[in-house]
Amino acid sequence: MPDQKCQDEYIRKIHKVQDYIECHLGQSLSIEELSSAAGFSKYHFSRIFQGILNEPLVHYVNRIRMENALFLLAHRADKNITDISYELGYTDSAVFSRAFKNYYGTSPREYRNEYSKNCKDSFLLSEYNKDTVKKEWADNLLPVTGKITIANLEEKQVAYVRHIGTYDTLAKKYVNLIQILFDHAKKQHLLVKGQNWVIAMYHDNPEFGEENQFRTSLCLTVPEDIRVQEDGILGRMKLEGGLYAVGHFQIQQEQYSDAWNYMYQQWITSSGYVPRNSYPFEVYRNEPYANGSPIHEVDIYVPIEPMNYVK
Repeated sequence: MPDQKCQDEYIRKIHKVQDYIECHLGQSLSIEELSSAAGFSKYHFSRIFQGILNEPLVHYVNRIRMENALFLLAHRADKNITDISYELGYTDSAVFSRAFKNYYGTSPREYRNEYSKNCKDSFLLSEYNKDTVKKEWADNLLPVTGKITIANLEEKQVAYVRHIGTYDTLAKKYVNLIQILFDHAKKQHLLVKGQNWVIAMYHDNPEFGEENQFRTSLCLTVPEDIRVQEDGILGRMKLEGGLYAVGHFQIQQEQYSDAWNYMYQQWITSSGYVPRNSYPFEVYRNEPYANGSPIHEVDIYVPIEPMNYVK
């Protein structure tokens, strides 16, 4: 029987590569660079990556770039196609346009024009925490509102366990994953009273990604002076600093979708900000039912930057 500890270590190394790719999309991401990030020999790395994720390395990198391209073309009208090309690591806009057309069958410019014509309303991010029955919001007012503040967040160290798959599957495994996270954090003495945020970090945009490949990290922030030992279960990464819109909500379990939708449908469209190409996350501020109340106190962080108005 395969050694579970060895399998866990291989999976942890592949998660490290996913984190590296996410943070360095503007670079070449050569096999030498990625195998070094994983700690594997470049001669075996591609086979190991495909064996664990069931997706070839080159296809994975291309897919992540293309999904980011869709987001930027759809939601960042202030960036031209050349800007997007460089941001995603292409040498020029012609190379990017060929890659995009080969992948989607249409050019970046054609896609942007069609999206602009057919998607006037902001995308509703309820897919991050969708209900069993999907709600239709076209003619309904949003039932949840929250206080929105702007925060300039410093980079934070986090320990995490990762789930790859649909959000329905995540919901079924959530309690067990959180228990694993806390058990391993406790063994390493990572828990510091009043200093650990409990976070769900969403790495993929549900508007553009493949549902069964969504990556979610359940995290604990850890003070920088404490060393996180990556033990085959826990991973370590940085939560990106920068400007965030923070929605402060007191809601029931079934209202998470409403809270996300409030931020993206109502607040951001009149805020003077646009979404930054980074991952949003939830910070859980209480333990529902611990005191008999079903209310969830949650902060939703959406990465933003000021809008550059097109003249």
